Amino acid sequence: MSGKTTRGASGGGTIRKRSDGRWEARYTLGFDPKTGKQIQKSIYGKTQKEVRQKLNQVIREIDEGTFVAPNSIKLGDWLDIWLKDYTGNIKPATKSAYEQHVRVHLKPYLGDIRLTKLAPYMVQKVYNMLLDDMHLSPKSVKNIHGVFHRSLEQAKKLGYLRVNPLEAVILPRVEKKQIKPLEDSDVISFLNAIKGDPYELVLFVTAFTGLRQGEVLGLTWDCVDFENGTLLINKQHNRAKGEKEFSFSSLKNDKIRVLTAAFDVMDALRKQKAQQHMWAIQAGNLWNNEKNLVFTNELGRYINNKTLYMNFKRIMAEIGLEELRFHDLRHTYAVNSLRAGDDIKTVQENLGHSTAAFTLSTYAHATPGMKRESANRMEQYIQSLRSGG
Repeated sequence: MSGKTTRGASGGGTIRKRSDGRWEARYTLGFDPKTGKQIQKSIYGKTQKEVRQKLNQVIREIDEGTFVAPNSIKLGDWLDIWLKDYTGNIKPATKSAYEQHVRVHLKPYLGDIRLTKLAPYMVQKVYNMLLDDMHLSPKSVKNIHGVFHRSLEQAKKLGYLRVNPLEAVILPRVEKKQIKPLEDSDVISFLNAIKGDPYELVLFVTAFTGLRQGEVLGLTWDCVDFENGTLLINKQHNRAKGEKEFSFSSLKNDKIRVLTAAFDVMDALRKQKAQQHMWAIQAGNLWNNEKNLVFTNELGRYINNKTLYMNFKRIMAEIGLEELRFHDLRHTYAVNSLRAGDDIKTVQENLGHSTAAFTLSTYAHATPGMKRESANRMEQYIQSLRSGG
């Protein structure tokens, strides 16, 4: 004997009386994440009315998006599924980082737990262990959490979770790193120190364009417009984490931009072009700049990011600034642009930041002198009003 079918958002339900006297309602709920096969579930009861009420409740929860299907999938299996099927829209380097977080920091401690049994306290315990025992930084734990949260949000969207248990987890406080731009006297020392260095021109261009390391090393000649004095920043050149080969990749936030460079920057690029021409003649058949890179070695090959960084650190140590990072050249450019009077929107676009608000929050008060300069400009404005009154 079978009853009528009740249809909900994800299919229908069929009620029938079993040979053992019980009533059974079967309903269809999407597809199994591991096998891809259709999921069919049963509800049992002593009477047809009881089963129909249970079925109606399930269908109502499906329609409202609050239903969680009973499943036995383990967290480790779900993380593998998520990495394979739901991260196709991210960059290879980012995906590699996601895979490492899952493999090293999540699956070994939580992988055997059923997805639906994962509780906030379990995750909190792992996070605390990563901080206290493995000595990971708060920023690293936050990055791991971001990957974990994203994976469970997808599970929630698919109906495998009613709520995301990570919402109740307390994250460690991440202290914002103080930026350290070079003072004017430091910039002078830096420029004197790089004179005659094999990487003088690439370091000079970096210091006065604010380009990221991968961006300056990924600059190609077709993106240099000498006539208009502009640089098209549309890619970077580096080696993704876990990869052996260096290659071009998209920008950090996919924000392609055109930078109008200072005259001395364009002059440095002209010198680099002449230098490459001389190298090509000297190298003969050994010359190979197939990527059309602006900055290369004497044979036309790309410059290794680590090589440039270590050379930079050596130079900074020689002038007593060993604590500064390569990225601090970018900070220096940004702060000096603001000090020179550039509006925040222009600085944002030159740096390739996603929003002007981010640029403002990062650099607006980067040097003590900027507040005084602002006050001085306001004082001059006030005096001009008084003298004209």
